[in-house]
Amino acid sequence: MLLIGNGRLVTRNSQMPYIEDGAVVLDGTVIKKVGAYSDLKKAFPNVQFIDAKGGVIMPAFINVHEHIYSAMARGLSINGYHPKGFLDILDGMWWTIDRHLTLEQTRQSARATYLDCIKNGVTTVFDHHASFGEITGSLFAIEDAAREFGVRSCLCYEISDRDGKEKARASVKENADFIRHAQKDETDMIAGMMGMHASFTISDETMELAASEKPDGVGYHIHVAEGIEDLHDCLKKYGKRIIDRLMDCDILGEKTLTAHCIYVNPHEMELLKETNTMVVHNPESNMGNACGCPPTMEIVKRGILTGLGTDGYTHDMLESYKVANVLHKHHLCDPNAAWGEVPKMLFEGNAAIANRYFKRQLGVLKEGAAADVIVMEYNPLTPMNESNINGHMLFGMNGHNVVTTIANGKVLMKDRIVTCVDEEKVWADVREESVKLWKSING
Repeated sequence: MLLIGNGRLVTRNSQMPYIEDGAVVLDGTVIKKVGAYSDLKKAFPNVQFIDAKGGVIMPAFINVHEHIYSAMARGLSINGYHPKGFLDILDGMWWTIDRHLTLEQTRQSARATYLDCIKNGVTTVFDHHASFGEITGSLFAIEDAAREFGVRSCLCYEISDRDGKEKARASVKENADFIRHAQKDETDMIAGMMGMHASFTISDETMELAASEKPDGVGYHIHVAEGIEDLHDCLKKYGKRIIDRLMDCDILGEKTLTAHCIYVNPHEMELLKETNTMVVHNPESNMGNACGCPPTMEIVKRGILTGLGTDGYTHDMLESYKVANVLHKHHLCDPNAAWGEVPKMLFEGNAAIANRYFKRQLGVLKEGAAADVIVMEYNPLTPMNESNINGHMLFGMNGHNVVTTIANGKVLMKDRIVTCVDEEKVWADVREESVKLWKSING
């Protein structure tokens, strides 16, 4: 057993949200007890102890939309790349990268991402992968890295017709093979979805193939209306809006995750609500790609399960929290916007989304929940209590405050030292493959 104590305990459990000097006891992969530090120290005197040193003890973060394949893009300059819009960004940067990725580069991209996740306190990741250079086995390569690092992962491959029917079929098969593999796993640390790129790169024929090959019990992970071009394409080709097309193709449902949803109207929101479909907001990516601001505040207010993702832009969930908070205030010209909606997405929505794929309760410190705990180095200069926790996180913390990360009961990082892998060796391996990838791209 493991006792994490001597810190301010933020549980995300409404029945006991905050303990000034709290502690949590882990027994294997689950939480055994939550309470006052003095009480638990007496009740469990001989267990391994992690001293929070007055910091904040809280549930680990969940990221419900990542892009592992983008890990080696940092600092990359592609010859001839001068984007004038979203489609140029996709084809000139991201599709160029994924067309050159080897299986080993996919694995090293995953290792780099998971290492950054651990250092930012993220222990559950929903990844949306693409590597049209080598499709077959790519999800299994990511799984190898996920198990090496101990990060809970729900994986999928983005089906697309953009590189031809043969690769589209291979993408469907990679998803189906991995989903069946994940469904046999009993660790509750790996899951699979049927990934799709976006409506504008997927034909009806490929939609039908994906539906026919999708194992029961899972849904789809798809980009929806991320750019206005996606909507225009759907209206021109099919005479309907994107959510209507997905509804007609039986894509929507409680296990389906729709990323972005920038260009959706009230009718489409109602379909998302009626089908219990999930939505994930990725503020930094939307802003960086100049795609527009989604009506996320209205989506949340309509009761649609909505989470917060990073789209590979960062691995720091508090960074995305900060950006989402100011984005919607600015967009709506309303200083009262986003105060409640964004933390609800991050701390409640992400947990609810994750628990549609993982059995053990996530995102909360309570008895029987998953043993996913982080310690943040933070000593508030103003009073901290259950009513202002989110304000302290928004204005006083970021991912670099994470000093200890525990996932599924395993200590992955302690006092900023990564304990699950040799960090320097990982970075050396990643650097070696990134040089190969860059040379491949630029000749």
